[in-house]
Amino acid sequence: MRLANLRTPVAVALAATLLTGCAQSVDPIERLGKKAAQRVHPHGPSREQPYRHWGLTAPLAPAPKPSPLQAPRSAGPDLPPVVDHVRTHDRVVFLTYDHDAGARRDPRFAEMVRELRLPVTEFGTTPDHRHFTGRPYAAQRTEICGRHPRPDSRHPRLNSRLLRPPYGTYDTTTLRAAADCGISALVLWRASTTAGALTYTQGPHRLAPGDIVRLAPTAGTARLLRRIQERGLTVGRLEDYL
Repeated sequence: MRLANLRTPVAVALAATLLTGCAQSVDPIERLGKKAAQRVHPHGPSREQPYRHWGLTAPLAPAPKPSPLQAPRSAGPDLPPVVDHVRTHDRVVFLTYDHDAGARRDPRFAEMVRELRLPVTEFGTTPDHRHFTGRPYAAQRTEICGRHPRPDSRHPRLNSRLLRPPYGTYDTTTLRAAADCGISALVLWRASTTAGALTYTQGPHRLAPGDIVRLAPTAGTARLLRRIQERGLTVGRLEDYL
């Protein structure tokens, strides 16, 4: 073998190995290939800058440490408050969805939540998904205390002390039953994503700090995140404020 004919960097490295007798366990070509791959993916094969994959021009700003705020107004003595908005000056909005909504069945939504580390809140559903309004106390209490599924390793985001009544309907009996089931607040929504667009429950509106948004279905979530950024807002964790 004539070393003078070995002109490539890989060949030179191989020749040096043969001369010194210090053989490496990794082939030089394989080693150089790995270094090249690391330059392209310095953190491994996972996608870089996932926010760009979801159509964002920059990462979502981290949520601030929750500032001191007043407790939500109670609906009555010993009754939990009903909220669609959190009174805060922090520039955060809150993303929520129901367990039986399309969000849970959409694998892309799950991927988005994971990659962007979105602090979304998932609500368990009541067994028969019926309106609460006008139903007797015993029936409502059974529904609320027995809502499913319970938080576990498969549903880590489910919240056991916040309740979203089916279709957003409730009455005073609902509030009494909720209090007896350990519910600390009934959570409605100020806006929702419907057919890919953001619609508001109270007519024309602009996203404002403290708004609670219901994701159903999820087609408009990426568009919503862009709007959140345009308004100088970010996503907060609802449980930190209620």
